[in-house]
Amino acid sequence: MRNKHRDWVATAINTIEADFNRSADTHLIPVDLPGYPGIQVYFKDESSHPTGSLKHRLARSLFLYALANGWLEPGRPVIEASSGSTAVSEAYFARLLGLPFVAVVPRCTSPEKIAAIEFYGGRCHLVEDPAGLHQASVRLAQETGGHFMDQFTYAERATDWRANNNIAESIYRQMALEPHPVPAWIVCSAGTGGTAATLGRYARYRQHPTGILCVDPETSAFFDHYSRSRQPGAEPALACAGSRIEGIGRPKPELSFIPSCIDLMVKVPDALSLAAMRHLSRQLGRRVGGSTGTNFVGVLQAAQSMKQAGLAGSIVSILCDSGERYAHSYYRDEWYQVEGIETLQADQIIAAAVQGGVLPELPQAAYASLDATPASTFSL
Repeated sequence: MRNKHRDWVATAINTIEADFNRSADTHLIPVDLPGYPGIQVYFKDESSHPTGSLKHRLARSLFLYALANGWLEPGRPVIEASSGSTAVSEAYFARLLGLPFVAVVPRCTSPEKIAAIEFYGGRCHLVEDPAGLHQASVRLAQETGGHFMDQFTYAERATDWRANNNIAESIYRQMALEPHPVPAWIVCSAGTGGTAATLGRYARYRQHPTGILCVDPETSAFFDHYSRSRQPGAEPALACAGSRIEGIGRPKPELSFIPSCIDLMVKVPDALSLAAMRHLSRQLGRRVGGSTGTNFVGVLQAAQSMKQAGLAGSIVSILCDSGERYAHSYYRDEWYQVEGIETLQADQIIAAAVQGGVLPELPQAAYASLDATPASTFSL
């Protein structure tokens, strides 16, 4: 027996599926690392989605999940706590369904992201303290009768990790004709943890020996939480300030972050993340965002360890979004001066590492014994 709400849900799901059917897959771009012969590196270019970032996949999954659960209703607003990119993508899907959208974002969010949210018809509710986004979103949903999408809780369960052209399935399919079709490593960073969970689950489900390396920015609770998760009776990870690398890192662990889906985690200083961002931007001939720079440091770490062990193979990572969203910050000298981030030495370190030089020792932790996988090449 059908009713008006079920009819609306069916139409909404069909609208999202039709939008997906019109979309092409994102490209897998080879990136040359001269200092690592026999090791091929690729970046999955998620900036080519209609809303310009990896979060387009997450937003689509969250909307389908909420619709299938009966949580969305015509005319009622959708609320999301976001540092920017997820809100941009959710505003796109809300407009597609004719729903009001409100993004609860830190006041420090880039003006380019705020403009993109508003371009898609969303409204921004600015919060001074990034740690207060969740509470503010819950309150706003209650006041408006809307639905709080809550990406940090539902990201890992909303995505169909077994198949349905998720990012993991897409990577392995696109790698099929490469010299090393099964990656030794897939490197990603964590905002919600949903992408890391999808990659780790899919690799295990398809019985691939690929290691999942998750990189965390300088100021984030994920690495500490990951390290403590392997210690029975360990105290919970302490809350910290918000990350300077927009879109990744969190002041506290989130429910969508699943440590057991990740084989190895590395903590990356912001100066190196941003130097790697600048290097990759020059190499590709276009700007990338800071989180892609963090990923690139993880790629260099993995390549360095494989080279030291005499291993050939492939490494895949993610180009999360375009650097044009950060023109006011990461691509302005004044921003580095205000933040107290040095650039010259970090640029030299990354340039040397690309040519085979050794990276500084970075904090790292493995989830379990990795003797049967490429992850065992790391010095733990």
